[in-house]
Amino acid sequence: MIEHFLKKTTFSSMEDFEQNLELIVPEQFNFAYDVMDRWAEEEPEKLALLWTNDKGEERRYSFADMKRMSDNIASYFVGIGIKKDDMVMCILKRRYQFWPLIIALHKIGAVVIPATYLLTDKDIVYRCHEANIKTIVACGDDEIIEHINDAYPKCPSVEQRISIGPIVPEGWLELTEDEIQNGNGATDPAVAELRSIHYGGAENHMIMYFTSGTSGEPKMVIHDYNYALGHLTTAAFWHNLTPESLHLTVSDTGWGKAVWGKLYGQWIVGAAIFVYDHDIFRPADVLRKMEQYHITSFCAPPTIYRYLVREDLSKYDLSSLRYVTTAGEALNPTVSEKFFDLTGLRIYEGFGQTETTCLIGTFNWMKVKAGSMGKPNPQYDVHLMIDNQDVADNEVGEIVVRTAEKKPIGLFDGYYCNAELTNEVWHDGYYHTGDLATRDADGYFWYVGRHDDVIKSAGYRIGPFEVESALMTHPSVLECAVTAVPDPQRGQAVKATVVLAKGWEHMRHVRSFPHELKEHVKRVTAAYKAPRIIEFVDELPKTISGKIRRVEIRKEK
Repeated sequence: MIEHFLKKTTFSSMEDFEQNLELIVPEQFNFAYDVMDRWAEEEPEKLALLWTNDKGEERRYSFADMKRMSDNIASYFVGIGIKKDDMVMCILKRRYQFWPLIIALHKIGAVVIPATYLLTDKDIVYRCHEANIKTIVACGDDEIIEHINDAYPKCPSVEQRISIGPIVPEGWLELTEDEIQNGNGATDPAVAELRSIHYGGAENHMIMYFTSGTSGEPKMVIHDYNYALGHLTTAAFWHNLTPESLHLTVSDTGWGKAVWGKLYGQWIVGAAIFVYDHDIFRPADVLRKMEQYHITSFCAPPTIYRYLVREDLSKYDLSSLRYVTTAGEALNPTVSEKFFDLTGLRIYEGFGQTETTCLIGTFNWMKVKAGSMGKPNPQYDVHLMIDNQDVADNEVGEIVVRTAEKKPIGLFDGYYCNAELTNEVWHDGYYHTGDLATRDADGYFWYVGRHDDVIKSAGYRIGPFEVESALMTHPSVLECAVTAVPDPQRGQAVKATVVLAKGWEHMRHVRSFPHELKEHVKRVTAAYKAPRIIEFVDELPKTISGKIRRVEIRKEK
C-alpha cells in the first residue's frame, strides 16, 4: 500500500531518507476509501485489528470486516441525520467499535472529535460549546453516561446521544452489535453513494482534538484529510512496521497518540493493530498480553516504561518483540538504559504534538542516543531558532517548522475558530511549537522543556528535563517534576516535586534525605542545576492524557 503514497519506499540510511523522502499526495484523499477499502479489495482476509480486554474476550477483524462494519455504521449515521462537516464527539475508551466508527465518520465527511472517558460534565460542556458538537457517541458505562447526562441540558448544540452499550438510558439512541455487524436498520442514501457525497481533501476538516491543557484551557486542534497520510512516516520509519507486524501502542482512544500509534500510519503500512481494552493499568497485565499474543512492536509514553523497568521482566517471554518506541514526553536516559539492560532492546524516541505528526524521531537506521529525540523527519523543515535566527549546535532554541513555501503534510490547519491564537504560534512563515531543545554535532535533538517551563536562576537557564533526568538516576525516584519558585537572590530557584518508588516511601520523613537527593544531582550534572527545594508527594498532577501539569505545581508554590 505504501507504494501508492511514496516516490521511494525503502531507504538505506538517514542521509538517504533526508534526501529522498517524497510523499505522493492525491488531489483528493480519504483514508477510509483510499486505504481501508482498498485493503479490503486487495487483501480482504488480512488481519487488521486484534482486540482483547481484561475480561478475556477476544475479537479478530480483517480488512474486509472493517469495511463491512464501517459501511454499516456510516449508513446508520446517515439515517439519523449525521452529514458532512457535522461535529461528532466519540468517548469510546478502547472499545473495538472506535475503529470502524471513526472510519465510518470519515466516509460521511463528519468531523471526528475523539475524547477521553476521564472528562467530567464541565469538560463536556466546554467542548460542546466551543466546537458546536452535534452528536456524542459513547460507550455505555455508568460514569460516562452520568457525566454526559449532567452536561446535556447545558449543551444546546447536541441533538443526539448514541450509546454502543451496555447501558442505553432513556432519551439515547443505541448503535447495536447487530447493526454494526449486519447493517440492520440501515437507511438511504446507500453507503455506495456516500463516496460521491463526500471525498476528502486538503480543504476539508477530518479530525479535531482538544489539547491536554498543560498550561491552560484546552485548544481545538483541527486537521484536514491529509493528516492521516502524514502518519505514513510515523509508522513505516519510526515504528519500523511492515505488513507482518503486530503493533501495540498504549493509549486511550481519546488521546492524539491513538491515531499516531493505532490507526492511520499502521494501516497504510498494512500492519495489524493490537488493542488491549482495560480500565486499570497494571504493568504485569500488559506484559502478559505481549507474551500471549506475540507482539512484535510496542510504543508507550515514558511513564509506562518507568513502571515496566520495575517489573521482573525475566518472568515473561518477550522474544517476539523486535522494536520499541516512545513519545508523549521526554524519556529519561536512565529508564532507557535500564530497559535495554533488561530486554536488549533500545527505545527509539520520537517527538511531536497534537498539532503535528512525528516531527523528530530516532528512525530505524539511526543509532539510539539515550535521552535524545533523534533527528528531524524530512517531511517537515525543522529548525532551532531564537528571535527568528537559527542557533548554533549545543545552544538552546525553539523547535519551529518552516511553512513559508507550503504547509507540510501532517501539520494542523489551525486552532478551530481562533485565528488570534493560531497567529500567536504560526506567523512569519514558521509554526512555533513552544518547545525548546539543543542540537549536538551529529544533528541529534535533545529536549530542554516548554518555553514557559525553563528556569532562570542566577543568570543560568535551566531546563527542567535535565534536572528531572538527573533525579531519576537515583533508585528512590519513581517520577518527578522540576519547576521554578521565586527567589529574592537568584530570581528563581529550582524546586523538585518527587514521587518515591515502592519501598522508599518512608524516606520522605527522613530529614537528611532531601539533602542526599540534592547531592546526588550535583554528582550527576552541574551543581547549579541541583534543586534547592524538594517536596515529596503521592502523585503528580497530570492532564487527562497523562502529561505532568507543571503549571499546577507552580501555583502551589
